[in-house]
Amino acid sequence: MTAFQHAPDSPWIFRTYAGHSTPAESNKLYRANLAKGQTGLSVAFDLPTQTGYDSDHILARGEVGKVGVPIGHLGDMRALFDQIPLEQMNTSMTINAPAAWLLALYVSLAEEQGADPRKLTGTTQNDILKEYLSRGTYIFPPAPSLKLTADTIAWSLDTIPKWNPMNVCSYHLQEAGATPEQELAFALADAIAILDGVKARGEVAPERFADVFSRISFFVNAGMRFVTELCKMRAFTALWEEIGRERYGVTDEKALRFRYGVQVNSLGLTEQQAENNVYRILLETLAVTLSKNARARAVQLPAWNEALGLPRPWDQQWSLRMQQVLAYETDLLEFEDIFDGSKVIEAKVAQLIEGARTELAKIEASGGAVANVDYMKGALVESNRRRIEQIEAGKQKVVGVNAFTGGEPSPLEAGEKSIQTVDLAVEGEQIARLKAWRSARDGKAVEAALASLRAAAQEEKNIMPASIAAAKAGVTTGEWAATLRKVYGEYRGPTGVAVVIESSGEDIDAVKQDVAALSEKLGRTLTFLVGKPGLDGHSNGAEQIAARARAVGMDAIYEGIRLTPAEIVKAAKEKQAHAVGLSILSGSHLDLVQEVVRLMRAEGLDNVPLIVGGIIPPADALALRQMGVAGVYTPKDFRITQIMGDVVKLVAAKTSA
Repeated sequence: MTAFQHAPDSPWIFRTYAGHSTPAESNKLYRANLAKGQTGLSVAFDLPTQTGYDSDHILARGEVGKVGVPIGHLGDMRALFDQIPLEQMNTSMTINAPAAWLLALYVSLAEEQGADPRKLTGTTQNDILKEYLSRGTYIFPPAPSLKLTADTIAWSLDTIPKWNPMNVCSYHLQEAGATPEQELAFALADAIAILDGVKARGEVAPERFADVFSRISFFVNAGMRFVTELCKMRAFTALWEEIGRERYGVTDEKALRFRYGVQVNSLGLTEQQAENNVYRILLETLAVTLSKNARARAVQLPAWNEALGLPRPWDQQWSLRMQQVLAYETDLLEFEDIFDGSKVIEAKVAQLIEGARTELAKIEASGGAVANVDYMKGALVESNRRRIEQIEAGKQKVVGVNAFTGGEPSPLEAGEKSIQTVDLAVEGEQIARLKAWRSARDGKAVEAALASLRAAAQEEKNIMPASIAAAKAGVTTGEWAATLRKVYGEYRGPTGVAVVIESSGEDIDAVKQDVAALSEKLGRTLTFLVGKPGLDGHSNGAEQIAARARAVGMDAIYEGIRLTPAEIVKAAKEKQAHAVGLSILSGSHLDLVQEVVRLMRAEGLDNVPLIVGGIIPPADALALRQMGVAGVYTPKDFRITQIMGDVVKLVAAKTSA
């Protein structure tokens, strides 16, 4: 072998992001994936769990088991990891606002299994700031939320020292439109806010702060601009080491390593010619594996058909096999970093570092990440607007979407079972199990545990010991969160669309004229209410619809995420909306839309056209139309101005009817 070649390095951890229906069904999926060669688990929780509600809460309706697994208590956690020894497993949990609670359940189960907590390995995402910016599964205001994150970090240091208690997640920043420089700067500002918070609380001795720094990991995104994404990862590595040395005085080389896992970009997956997503996923994977000095420690890949619906086990297997072929059949792991010394790579890395430093300095100068949530949210919405307009104008080519759109129908999408579906009975069964759990437990022990939890929160104590005790007493997810809601309060994040965003182009000008003409006929500005019912916090689409509605001259009303159907219909009536648009990406569209339609009819809003957007299979689109929905839009409908034109036509038709 040459001086630059060696025996193969160990591969990264192979994961798939998975969980749906019930803990028992998810357990079957996990064990099957592990048998196929997956080397770690990545747990997807359903939206009620992510937002601190039990399955029988009114906001959980239609959401149970849809985008992940419902975990309501220790019994659910037992079922989820049945026959899976936690001491031997590396588990990633995508959980944020209630991360302390899910970690408490996990550690309680590990102890039940006889595991040594000090041997547990894995990650809780636990990144609340990016929830305010991009994904929406927050519960509490920033200050107590950051305190909860600091609690888990300090507690984990001795109790579960191999665990990553916080995973700075820039993944969703890119999904929300972040440029590479923004992804670098916003994620690093987030990490600084957390580290400064831990330091300020004083729970960790100064001489142990390098240990805290070493346990902060990252979860990043890799998009289609292959060279830029590779350079972004090298920039992350350099900037993180710089922050460790200069801001926190960390000198240990191992502690300074930038440790990250990755899921490659889902934003770029297309509904049109979805088979092309396989190539996209592979190229994005190369961006985070080719450079040895900036290689991911864990990789989870989306399935090719995620823009169509819930992937089947075979679809997940295909993504797993992609990782295994790359790791075991190529010579990738045998070489030193193949980009060291490249002038091209070095120049691009330097450019990204300079851009990120400029943005980071701006955030630092104006109070840090927490003080700049509104600014960062607005910046992401604006970046996403520019990205979408580039695609609409054909300047950014996407194969099958705005270029090379002709082709043969895909045999991969043929047949009735081309995507996974969640049984409609799942929600009722999960609620029944939840009620049985409540009735079988010791009520006095639960009351005592919740009282101790409330006291710990009120007295600013570390929340983890009380959470562990609550888990073992049988407290539910909803009860844990409700107790802390009473102490900390709740929060509604910024929408990022408060200011009218100017857009231009012939299509926009034409729709503007139509809006103005119809508004004159209506006697007031055409009013379009955009709502997000249920618990789905992926608000990027709704934000862009609201922004474009304003750009074409409509009075666009968008009040953010997590609204009940009743709240949306009440707002539509109060604002005298001429049209209502619902954005639902969690798969709960049938339940939620049915309730909105019922309430609109009850309030005499039959004449107000209702349109729905989301990841909606054709059969469901037909069902929605049969309910009375006037328009259904999916990811293939990427021309937003055209959708605005449709809204004008629908309102005009209702007006003249």
